[in-house]
Amino acid sequence: MAAAPRPRRSVLYMPGSNARALEKGRTLPADGLILDLEDAVAPDAKDTARDQIVSALAEGGYGKREIQIRTNGLNTPWGYADIVAASKTSADAILLPKVESADTVRQVANIMEAEGAHAGMTIWCMMETPLAMLNAKEIAGAHPRLGGFVMGTSDLAKDLNCAHTPDRLPMVTSLGLCVLAARAYGLAILDGVHLDLSDEAGFVASCKQGREFGFDGKTLIHPKTIASANEAFAPAEAEIDWARKIIAAHEEVSSEGKGVVVVDGKLIENLHVVSAKKLVAMADLIAEMDGA
Repeated sequence: MAAAPRPRRSVLYMPGSNARALEKGRTLPADGLILDLEDAVAPDAKDTARDQIVSALAEGGYGKREIQIRTNGLNTPWGYADIVAASKTSADAILLPKVESADTVRQVANIMEAEGAHAGMTIWCMMETPLAMLNAKEIAGAHPRLGGFVMGTSDLAKDLNCAHTPDRLPMVTSLGLCVLAARAYGLAILDGVHLDLSDEAGFVASCKQGREFGFDGKTLIHPKTIASANEAFAPAEAEIDWARKIIAAHEEVSSEGKGVVVVDGKLIENLHVVSAKKLVAMADLIAEMDGA
């Protein structure tokens, strides 16, 4: 079950222990929210955070935003209960931390199915350790419920003992491996967070680089970065106009029984037409999202 095409330009982490944040998430212009039970929640607040997330989702009001619940790992005292509780909600996905093997994905999928998770609920994996990078292909093909990857670049940098430089050159291999695996299996993939909230120019550059790498969007730690991420990962007007031109030309020659499409002197292959239709469909979804 590859994740359904939808805008994922901006996906904001929100601590499940902060009831005010869970309420605010209903009004933010982010494409998605990660309701967090793991890193953002202290050990003595884990149970409360879980209850608050379940209650918030039961209340609803999150509109078209994609909702993921990041659980604690199965090797922690809270992980199993997190997955059981999340499986009974309306969330779009369960996000697993520090996934390093396909077995972990399959184990969680079995729990979800035993607990009656709805058919559309996917599994997403945090990719944040060296072993995860080496096993990216196996993880990507682990189970039909898998929907996507989220890069955990901060933890990855620590484990690699590398510098977290602005150009992220020390992590290029890791980022590339995960993008390759995700695309090979039709999964979505989100870039890691930018930690320096005072560095607006650096954040914009990071978004630009992430889009160049092929990521669908950026994970965020503060609402003030949503607008920049939305702008960076949205298709440009010129791209949309060109795509619509290709589609129109293809429809015209098809109606005339011709098989060759030429636009502005350029030969357009079927693959270009398919890509153009996907881009226009995404642009329409983004317009709908921003207008909601």
